Amino acid sequence: MAVRAAVLPAVDAPLEIIGIDLPEPGPGRVRVRLAAAGVCHSDLSLSNGTMRLPVPAVLGHEGSGTVVAVGEGVGRVAPGDPVVLNWAPSCGACPACARGEVWLCANALAGAAEVHARRADDGTDLYPGLNVAAFAEETVVPASCVLPAPDGVPLTDAALLGCAVLTGYGAVHHSARVRSGETVAVFGVGGVGLAALQSARIAGASTIVAVDVSPAKEELARSAGATDYLVASDTTAREIRALTGKEGVDVAVECVGRATTIRTAWESTRRGGRTTVVGIGGKDQQVTFNALEIFHWGRTLSGCVYGNSDPARDLPVLAEHIRAGRLDPGALVTERITLDDIPAAFDTMTAGKGGRALVVY
Repeated sequence: MAVRAAVLPAVDAPLEIIGIDLPEPGPGRVRVRLAAAGVCHSDLSLSNGTMRLPVPAVLGHEGSGTVVAVGEGVGRVAPGDPVVLNWAPSCGACPACARGEVWLCANALAGAAEVHARRADDGTDLYPGLNVAAFAEETVVPASCVLPAPDGVPLTDAALLGCAVLTGYGAVHHSARVRSGETVAVFGVGGVGLAALQSARIAGASTIVAVDVSPAKEELARSAGATDYLVASDTTAREIRALTGKEGVDVAVECVGRATTIRTAWESTRRGGRTTVVGIGGKDQQVTFNALEIFHWGRTLSGCVYGNSDPARDLPVLAEHIRAGRLDPGALVTERITLDDIPAAFDTMTAGKGGRALVVY
């Protein structure tokens, strides 16, 4: 059955909106009709080669929808069930999974190397980007890539739970482990950054500083929980220290993935402070420190993959925050678009503009 999808034909090539032929779900697989999909910087990282996965590929990894068919042996979900896509399913058998660090699963992206569909026009094999190929009207995924959508959350908003909200919440609560009364700075007010701001507010942070290159994002940041807003500059670290009694913040969360931003985030923390890096940067982004400052400042710098989250464990927690009014996935969305608008949304991201676009099918 042919459906329409956004396909990356090659690295650095423009996205194409074309028809693709999806197979029927085989054993252990599920077919999902998409309700919505978020346009995330991780998809841009695939398209520009920062993250290396097979192409041509159907992109999109943050999505939600309704199960329309299941293959043999699938008992977790049934046709008609609303689901959230999980782009990084854990295998449960590798050393990371054995340690309980499912977000570091060695086999999480194994499905990205398997043929997902074929172009309807010429039969060319297509791969599923980050496993779930959510930039399409329908997708077929392993049963491990779907989780029950939480009750009380609109299905379109639930798409954001699959990446932005899990990542931003996890960066604050699992990686940085922000405690009530601590001070926090969030660098980058995109989808993940907005989720991190909301999550810092949930954690009870006393001062929450949002930093972005765009002055236009201040209102959005403050509505998400920021107590202060700074337009990024060469003096950002100094300005943050001025807001925190010349100490610096307890925690900095970097959601950009650039060397200069990571360095600034680190410099913005107090002595003994913690910096969590969520943004995905390229190999050319070199961050440097000298040995003396590492010793003197006693700061911690750590990477954060998928918010150090376990989706099966964390989705019910997020749902409870949403139902209680503490967390609002819909507030992350700055634009609701159609499938045909995805290439333009990519151009906007490449230019460093805009916020989280949500494709509504």
